[in-house]
Amino acid sequence: MIAPAHVYLVGAGPGDPGLITVRGLEAIRRAEVVIYDRLVNPALLDEAPASARRIFAGKHAGAHCLPQQRINALLVEHARRDHVVVRLKGGDPFVFGRGGEEALALAAAGIPFEIVPGVSAALAVPAYAGIPVTHRGIGSSFAVVTGHEDPDKGPATVDWARLAGAVDTLVVLMGLRSLPRIVANLRRHGRSADTRVAVIRSGTTASQHTVVGTLGDIVARAEAAGLEPPVLIVIGDVVRLRERLDWFAPRGRGLDCDARGRRLRVIRRSRRRG
Repeated sequence: MIAPAHVYLVGAGPGDPGLITVRGLEAIRRAEVVIYDRLVNPALLDEAPASARRIFAGKHAGAHCLPQQRINALLVEHARRDHVVVRLKGGDPFVFGRGGEEALALAAAGIPFEIVPGVSAALAVPAYAGIPVTHRGIGSSFAVVTGHEDPDKGPATVDWARLAGAVDTLVVLMGLRSLPRIVANLRRHGRSADTRVAVIRSGTTASQHTVVGTLGDIVARAEAAGLEPPVLIVIGDVVRLRERLDWFAPRGRGLDCDARGRRLRVIRRSRRRG
């Protein structure tokens, strides 16, 4: 049973509503206030009570609906009113989701909170594109990297020189605008031009689209495809497995469907079973 007057930082998963966790769904169904991000599937908002207040806090490149400080303040404000608050975030709250900042704000205010991990896009999106981030004999290590560092923190801290040779597979989140720079850095520090690359737009959703190439041609291929965010990039030999493991055909699926085309009422049935 979820205790009242808490804030729940809930990972909504990467887009497919069928990937929400049981704990996350339980929290949403008890919410009195839901503060949600742009990439949260609308079907998950329907799981909240009709009386719940829904507050959009979406962000995209170059524009924030609500500044982070305002989001932090809203969490504290509604919790102090004895509301059950769900902060619904795409992917996992602690994987480039600024969940740590929100949790710190709650801790400083003395507000009890719970972290409900979500399925991270870093793992789920490659899987829906038929790309395992590790595979015996091909890739035994991977790193998850942001392609969009905070411009206010000073010089960039992602060490592309070390990453180029440190791991077999690189997964880059929010990296579409930085793709030419990322490719140039990896090439400069020893990655072969023949290294396979996949650029995946809107992974796990009905709009999923994947462009495959190499470090030598992926910038041109991505530009030719007219890709727009949200995009995830996978770099490494594991991308070759996509030719045999591409299982997800999203065409024709609605936004309220899971990966197999089942509507979200399948999840609701599981609740009635107890």
